[in-house]
Amino acid sequence: MKIYAPHIGHLEGLEDLLENSKDIHGVYMAGTPDYVGTGRTNLSAPGLEEIFEQTEYAHEKGVKMEIVLNSSCMGGLHLTPQGYNKINWYFEQLNNIGIDSVTVAEPYFIEMLAKDFDMDVVVSVLSFVDSPQKAEFYEELGADTIVIDPAINRDFQKLEAIKDSTSCDLKLLVNEGCLYQCPFRYAHFNFFSHANGPGPKLNILDDYYYYKCLSLRIEDPQQLIKSPWIRPEDLKEYKHITDTFKIGGRTHFVNWILNNVQAYSNESYDGNLMDLLDCPKDIRDLFYIPNKELESAIDQWKQCSKVCVKCGYCKRLTERIVKVYSNNGSGKCLEELNMFGESI
Repeated sequence: MKIYAPHIGHLEGLEDLLENSKDIHGVYMAGTPDYVGTGRTNLSAPGLEEIFEQTEYAHEKGVKMEIVLNSSCMGGLHLTPQGYNKINWYFEQLNNIGIDSVTVAEPYFIEMLAKDFDMDVVVSVLSFVDSPQKAEFYEELGADTIVIDPAINRDFQKLEAIKDSTSCDLKLLVNEGCLYQCPFRYAHFNFFSHANGPGPKLNILDDYYYYKCLSLRIEDPQQLIKSPWIRPEDLKEYKHITDTFKIGGRTHFVNWILNNVQAYSNESYDGNLMDLLDCPKDIRDLFYIPNKELESAIDQWKQCSKVCVKCGYCKRLTERIVKVYSNNGSGKCLEELNMFGESI
């Protein structure tokens, strides 16, 4: 099994990560946002010298280094002569450093990297590959690896169809805590791409999408169960599709990442599933989902039609096992939850 772990982007954090775990196959971090942005907030934006230093260290430990440049919108900059030359120069520097792979969402970058550079080309989840047809197109552009859209993590028919239709490697994001079929997903990642990419910087009033998603999950906790995460215990159900799994969370601290790596490498976790999910702290500190009580849920999801209004399984499961912390998570008291988001 190959586990790709998130990395915050500075050498001290990387040392802490790799000295405390031998189960990491590769790490990934954001690049310098002056060239290409990313679909997540950057806690650290390493320059080329820092990337070189960290890549050398990772390789000494036998660990792959992946740079994430998965902006979902470049505003057309990459198709201008000035923008192309600037980005091409940056790719050359990463190639010379010895970066193993680059994750991108822009189709033009996939073809560009595959044609001119030695680094493996990884198609980001922000390319939303959710069908065999789309996977085939990206493979033809030059993709070496495709990170499949987490929205189909529980749709085994589609996962198996993608596996059968392509020869490139597949990677699954295991711990995403976003809304299933989120209506804000495209707009939110476009927003991040501009906010965390080349200037000019925007004078943002607020992150509407973040707070809207937050409120929807608090008001309707069954959305937490519907999120397309994969339990550590359920990795065995996916190994006929891939042996490569990606842990999301490059904005989290090292101890949180290490806890995830241990859980997924052991394929077992006895505790609150929320501890593993890449979701806002406001959500993690509010709800308790006993991971071991989800043992048979995968059997339902493997044959689920995804028509929630007719099924109701996730709603019933939420009512049965999800609890809410009292005192805003500051205490250990847990209370039962009703479907109006109130403790009872």
